[in-house]
Amino acid sequence: MAAIIVVGAQWGDEGKGKATDILGERVDYVVKPNGGNNAGHTVVVGGEKYELKLLPAGVLSENATPIIGNGCVVNLEALFEEIEGLEARGCSASRLRVSANAQLVAPYHVAIDRVAERFLGKRAIGTTGRGIGPAYADKVSRVGIRAQDLLDESILRQKIESALEQKNQILVKIYNRKAVDVEEVVQYFLSFAERLKPMLIDASTELNLALDQGKKVLMEGGQATMLDVDHGTYPFVTSSNPTTGGACVGSGIGPTRITASLGIIKAYTTRVGAGPFPTELFDKWGEFLQTTGGEVGVNTGRKRRTGWYDSVIARYASRVNGFTDLFLTKLDVLTGIGEIPICVAYEVDGVRQEEMPMTQTEFHHATPIYETMPAWDEDITECRTFADLPEKAQDYVKRLEELSGCRISYIGVGPGRDQTIVIHDVLES
Repeated sequence: MAAIIVVGAQWGDEGKGKATDILGERVDYVVKPNGGNNAGHTVVVGGEKYELKLLPAGVLSENATPIIGNGCVVNLEALFEEIEGLEARGCSASRLRVSANAQLVAPYHVAIDRVAERFLGKRAIGTTGRGIGPAYADKVSRVGIRAQDLLDESILRQKIESALEQKNQILVKIYNRKAVDVEEVVQYFLSFAERLKPMLIDASTELNLALDQGKKVLMEGGQATMLDVDHGTYPFVTSSNPTTGGACVGSGIGPTRITASLGIIKAYTTRVGAGPFPTELFDKWGEFLQTTGGEVGVNTGRKRRTGWYDSVIARYASRVNGFTDLFLTKLDVLTGIGEIPICVAYEVDGVRQEEMPMTQTEFHHATPIYETMPAWDEDITECRTFADLPEKAQDYVKRLEELSGCRISYIGVGPGRDQTIVIHDVLES
């Protein structure tokens, strides 16, 4: 039995898809426990690049059953478009299953998300405009639509009527928009019912029974620790809990069954959207990391903000998630840049802080304290063992491991599935 959680350790886009893809070849289930079609992964298999949005990266595995968990919010239109796109490329999504308890994104969620962001102006959070936040808000307000509701038209219509009683008041009287028709939304959802029905399962029961039978389950978190609604840089966060605790809730697997928690972290740092970012670069090196690292959002097409490695955030993420291991990605991007700064602490109002500041105000005012290490000039994309790496690259990795409070067990040296150095195997330890 093995239950592994893969979690982003920064602000997302760390390379979780690659990590999941590599491990997904050797597990029986791959579960997406949180997020929606705002949380994409890029995976390269056999030289082919796949940009996954709502589907778990495990859908590309020949062996694993991919599951969209109860902690997700599902845009059915986006889901089936993505499935059709994969099938057009010769990839089957026939094994895909969806938790009957997963929440659905309604057209009115998207409308509210977009108009609310425009209404906020300079105070906008920087959402993707895909209705994710409003869908999660309806979930906790107990007026959400679940996947299982499509099996009962009467219940579905009642829930949509209840939700729109308030939503239409907001759209018409606050945002000066047209009211949403109940029947249009009902028919929108029912148009997907027959296709969705065979996919629906009691995911928690199936996954726990699988673990009882000695099978291996991988939970693939979307977004990342610093976007967690409780533990991230609030309010510039997502609407779910993309941490190890959230993965347990979003899959229905209890924490005592988890055998490893793998944090995915870049050899530098990026973030998309608004919010504080202490090591952000606005010079030629920021542009270099953006260009060389291909830092463009999978779902949004937005350029990612870039900065040097932040070990304060790495230590914080290791504690919050209880990481057993780290997967360091994109080490190859730093080849040949001369010297590499590493943020080892912050200065806040003249005081050195080596841990995450307690308040939002302090974090906004934090400036990085750097130490530097020499970079390497050798091409490392063909390295397959730690010993193959140049000595300076080895030293950099060792220093990050020391600063981050967790062992580095995997190192990415290129985008390909095979361009990975494995030091400790979480599926075997």
